[in-house]
Amino acid sequence: MGPLALMAQEAGLTVFGSDLAAGAVTGELVAHGIKLYLGEQDGEFLRARAKDEGVDWFVYTSALPADHPELVLARRLGLKISKRDELLNYLIEKLDLKLVAVAGTHGKTTTTAMIVWGAQQLGLPLSYLIGTTLPFAEAGHYDPEADYFVYEADEYDRNFLAFHPWLAAIPTVTYDHPDIYPTVEDYQAAFRQFEEQSETVLHGDEIDSGLTLAGEARRYDATLAIDVLERLLPQVRGLKGMVAARQRHRELVRVMNEFPGVGRRFEQVSEGYYSDYAHHPEEVAATVEVAIEEAERRGLKGVVALYEPHQNTRQSELAEEYAEAFQGVAHLYWLPTYLTRENPALKVLEPEDFIAKLTNRKVAEAAELDETLAEAVQKWHAEGYLILLMTAGPADGWLRKLVYAGNQQSAATQLVHAPRSAAEGSERE
Repeated sequence: MGPLALMAQEAGLTVFGSDLAAGAVTGELVAHGIKLYLGEQDGEFLRARAKDEGVDWFVYTSALPADHPELVLARRLGLKISKRDELLNYLIEKLDLKLVAVAGTHGKTTTTAMIVWGAQQLGLPLSYLIGTTLPFAEAGHYDPEADYFVYEADEYDRNFLAFHPWLAAIPTVTYDHPDIYPTVEDYQAAFRQFEEQSETVLHGDEIDSGLTLAGEARRYDATLAIDVLERLLPQVRGLKGMVAARQRHRELVRVMNEFPGVGRRFEQVSEGYYSDYAHHPEEVAATVEVAIEEAERRGLKGVVALYEPHQNTRQSELAEEYAEAFQGVAHLYWLPTYLTRENPALKVLEPEDFIAKLTNRKVAEAAELDETLAEAVQKWHAEGYLILLMTAGPADGWLRKLVYAGNQQSAATQLVHAPRSAAEGSERE
């Protein structure tokens, strides 16, 4: 929703918004001068905006319940109400953009980010919207010079079926979201429909041999991003050295090998500490593989993983698929499941229930986000292990606080041993 607000404002719309608390994109929204309210969403912020500035369209997230106070008030005020897909389709038509939609169970965020990265490096004007933060760009952007709009099209709530892309890129399709798609067949049927309503579909079946990124999954995503960009770049004028297809391909591979990463997708929070959004067994296995390769490259002893599953409804369906997901880790701390949008009829699985299904269960133990775990993690890190957290929940904030506190302590120690002169300190800085 935050990236959508950024793009809508840059496209000329006046945007207001509210949220319960600050999120990853809040800083970008404030920097763009978007009025927003953080705190209890009782409807007063919307009421005031409607009275003072006027509101034409209330766009809300799928996470809102039907009786949410702001949604109820929007109905009473007679506002146009929709989820994000309707506003996006309005912008695509109004701005005369060709939609490039990246959809799939895993890899869509990274692939979308790689397309944006490649376009930036090679001078391709691009409008885009991605569901995370980027270290090299804002999360949502409208470029008036762009012919293309790249969108991370989420299958949750069947959102992606509202679009008819000019080009669709699909990294992987593996069953997920049982709360929306009751069966594997339902899930696969939705993707078949998405492909049928797309003008062109790319799957990126092979990995480009020139890619050197850590992890097969990232190389796979990079190959698909290259395939997409090779469809777009020939139509752009003035790109020096990009005339011949072979030259263009070599340059794209070089650019992808320099990809700086993306927020919450194998993101380096601090030296040796990584956080990832993985919460599906296949996603977890791919991220573990990336981490093991990265640890080997850095000369570290191995990988210590922390895992916080997301949604008991999902995990109950997929629990059997974790058997081989953590192969190669030196140790695994399994955290309680982060519960959201749950089926109350289902038994909540405990960490021990999952661990019992692992083929390498001897390296795993149940854990809580507490001081005991913090001390254990710091000890592993000090001994030369890469720390990998996988979570779609509050454990990410816990890790960042832990790392921040450690960095603060380190900084304080450096101050105690500060250089005696500016000349002595210049090289250290």
